[in-house]
Amino acid sequence: MSDIAIFDVRDSLQITDYFVLGSGRNSRQLTSVCDLLDKKLTDAGLKRYGMEGYHEGIWVLLDFDVVVMHFFLEGQRRLYDLDLHWGDSPQVEWSPTPPSRS
Repeated sequence: MSDIAIFDVRDSLQITDYFVLGSGRNSRQLTSVCDLLDKKLTDAGLKRYGMEGYHEGIWVLLDFDVVVMHFFLEGQRRLYDLDLHWGDSPQVEWSPTPPSRS
């Protein structure tokens, strides 16, 4: 997964606090990331309210109420350009944590 952007939309929307956008190289990567996030977030006590597009693997949406995640194939992300749509919202700074080596 690449090009992760997190937008704080609390002042713009009442339906969620954050939008997370990310790009994947292929459908398998998108669904694998969504499977992992779904497990980690539900294990942490969050409830998933919806999932759309999983079987198509082109644009997958995960809705956990306080955070809604959109994961696209790279070309689809450019086509829909949610980054531009939410670009006026504050972006949350973050950096990926490298996986631990055991």
